[in-house]
Amino acid sequence: MTIVILSRRRCGLSRCITRYLVAMAVTDLLVLIIAVILNRLSIIYFPVFFLSTTTVCSIKIALIYAARDSSVWLMVAFTFDRFVAISCQKWKTKYCTERVAGVVITTLCVVACIKNIPWYFVFEPLYIIDGTSWFCNVRLSFYSELLWSVFDWIDRILTPCAPFLLMMLLNALTVRNILVANRARRRLRVQNTGDRQNDPEMESRRKSIVLLFTISGSFLILWTLYVVHFFYVRFTGNIYLTGSNLNDLWFILQETGNMSQLLSCCTNTCMYAGTQRKFREEFINGFKYPLNRIMKLVKLL
Repeated sequence: MTIVILSRRRCGLSRCITRYLVAMAVTDLLVLIIAVILNRLSIIYFPVFFLSTTTVCSIKIALIYAARDSSVWLMVAFTFDRFVAISCQKWKTKYCTERVAGVVITTLCVVACIKNIPWYFVFEPLYIIDGTSWFCNVRLSFYSELLWSVFDWIDRILTPCAPFLLMMLLNALTVRNILVANRARRRLRVQNTGDRQNDPEMESRRKSIVLLFTISGSFLILWTLYVVHFFYVRFTGNIYLTGSNLNDLWFILQETGNMSQLLSCCTNTCMYAGTQRKFREEFINGFKYPLNRIMKLVKLL
């Protein structure tokens, strides 16, 4: 629904912002399709299916990481775009364009796909039945070999540690500039008109500050368990657990972390788009349209 509404370009957003939001919505949807539907639900309801073979399973996991990284880094790119638009007026006309947004989106998605190719080689069959390899089990060499250890650390540093630090820095700088501009605007209004009432422009900026910190806060909260479990595995010498350990506390922590980081890939598009008044209007109109058509048909009958 978000992709359709934004693609119609009726929300009063610039083409640059629209392109970023559509790209974020597409990658978020890919995360849901690949990670939740094709990976999680298919194994639960169709365990003996070609999607559960080791080859397909390894491809799915590599694609999950690629879609996840694309989603996270597109959020960082959009945050940087908004920082430039608000705080760097000299760069705004050159950087905040539809063409640059397209180049940034394509580059980030291609790099995310290339960077996550090694995940395909991390897994081995969990079972081999009649010569067919089923499910994915992490190779023991993944925990002992230096090369895999370096890859695992780099993966966690690039997602989510670096994105979170960058978003916090950019949001802090953006908020600082907004507050400085607000103080200057307030002094100017008082000097010129003596008006101390609420300023719509300042109210809009205040909402922007709340939105920026809400996004950063939700990102931190939803990724915390995932990072904590990574440190637990790497510093204790334990391994990533499988579905046979359903009552194990660390397995519950592992799966809760996986669930929350997948959820993180869905919340930000809702926050960015849902806070736009015209987007909400288009969203409501989308539900009203089929109902209105049905009512007209009923009246004709």
